[in-house]
Amino acid sequence: MLVKTFCAAVNGLEVTPVTIEVSLTPGILYHFTGLGDTAVREGRDRINAAFQHLGYRFPHGDITVNMAPADLRKEGSSFDLPLAIALLAADGSIVCNELERYMLVGELSLDGTLQPIRGALPIAIRARKEQFKGLIVPAQNVREAAVVNNLDVYGLESLTDVIDFLSGRRQFEPTRIDTRREFYEQQAHSDLDFADVRGQEAAKRALEVAAAGGHNLIMIGSPGSGKSMMAKRLPSILPPLSLAESLETTQIHSIAGKLSRNATLIAQRPFRAPHHTISEVALVGGGNNPQPGEISLAHNGVLFLDELTEFNKQTLEVLRQPLEDRHITISRAKYTLDLPCSFMFVASCNPCPCGYYGDPTHLCVCTPGQRARYMSKISGPLLDRIDIQIEISNVPIGDLSKLEPGEPSAKIRERVIRARQIQTERFSSLPLGQGGVMGRPHCNAQMNERQLHQFAEPDAASVDLLRMAMDRLKLSARAYSRILKVARTIADLDNSPNVQSHHIAEAIGYRSLDRGDWAERGI
Repeated sequence: MLVKTFCAAVNGLEVTPVTIEVSLTPGILYHFTGLGDTAVREGRDRINAAFQHLGYRFPHGDITVNMAPADLRKEGSSFDLPLAIALLAADGSIVCNELERYMLVGELSLDGTLQPIRGALPIAIRARKEQFKGLIVPAQNVREAAVVNNLDVYGLESLTDVIDFLSGRRQFEPTRIDTRREFYEQQAHSDLDFADVRGQEAAKRALEVAAAGGHNLIMIGSPGSGKSMMAKRLPSILPPLSLAESLETTQIHSIAGKLSRNATLIAQRPFRAPHHTISEVALVGGGNNPQPGEISLAHNGVLFLDELTEFNKQTLEVLRQPLEDRHITISRAKYTLDLPCSFMFVASCNPCPCGYYGDPTHLCVCTPGQRARYMSKISGPLLDRIDIQIEISNVPIGDLSKLEPGEPSAKIRERVIRARQIQTERFSSLPLGQGGVMGRPHCNAQMNERQLHQFAEPDAASVDLLRMAMDRLKLSARAYSRILKVARTIADLDNSPNVQSHHIAEAIGYRSLDRGDWAERGI
């Protein structure tokens, strides 16, 4: 007897429908085809144990299992449930007349309970696209998958529940979720607020500009100057996620297995801060079982690398292409993985190994050679891709108690949102396919060269200022473009239709690592 069940294989954000075919004929052998990995093949043992626990017998005969398309690699344990149902139906142990109307995914425990899987949300999206009536998932994944409308999603606890449902012995109600209400209810304000930051007005202005235009930023300063404190508060001034961005972000976290139990949508912009011992694979993604890296988990949010100079230099260099293209293609012998990674890159570091070079209250004990080697871990090409580079000085202890609380994040966020709205209106006239991750730019940092000339063309006075800065600081063509992008954002914050010379001057001031005083320090 031949039986077919339907499931899906996840490769990056791409989901491919998979048909599990089970043929049962007289004999004693078990044949498996379809490029299943070890976890898929071990499913037979889990299924056998679950059958025995629930009172079913594993089919006797010559069993041939094929997972089509046979040339696509299948990885993970989510194929246990559809394979178990196919085996029981082929043996005649159960009668299911509507198998072709449902997609099934789930891992089986040895007692027959269903364990959560990765990628339930992208699988649900694909099931709706393939026009299945319903999707059956483990109960712990049901809220995640049920955000997809026009699809009946059933979260069941065990193999017995699935058998009873498919055979018509019991009725279960699909889980319904009001996606928009869930999304807006979870958009709570952050507990971290810029009101906690006293002083550092210049640094906060730079962070506001970075947030308004989606620009990359690095902060250089002595220990305790507030670099990490301010970076962690950056999400509190970023514009809220849109529903489309939330769905895309949630899909990435879903396939990485990062969603909490009974989660629905990620409504807050991600903030990822990996340790400096992170490997290249963990940062950009890949591995034996391909997974998104930190740059993709930070998609639509912030990737913060604290103590940037402590990271392995080779690891940092893999950021070059993702920072420019905002997506990454990981090609290996056995797979190719395409993932989005449009994030704000924020970094911090000390100016030297001891941390106190240039600090007025502490003596630096580092030699010029030590300082040069320390900062040389940040290559010129990587620095070129960082729009805003600022120095931060310690606020004197005696002044901290005298300073008023800083401006709250809510007020800064209002200005950032207004600037982003200006950019959205500006780019809405562009045809799809002219830059940006979704077909057109969403913020100034995503503009290409053509759009720079169209929207950020400097006036004559600004051109002279730029030319002087290029000659004096020996800036690259990429740095020239970055200055124009930052100047366009500063103009948007000023509600100015044109980029003026004082906007250019402020943008040039955010190139601290290009200035001569840093060159004198051996950097």
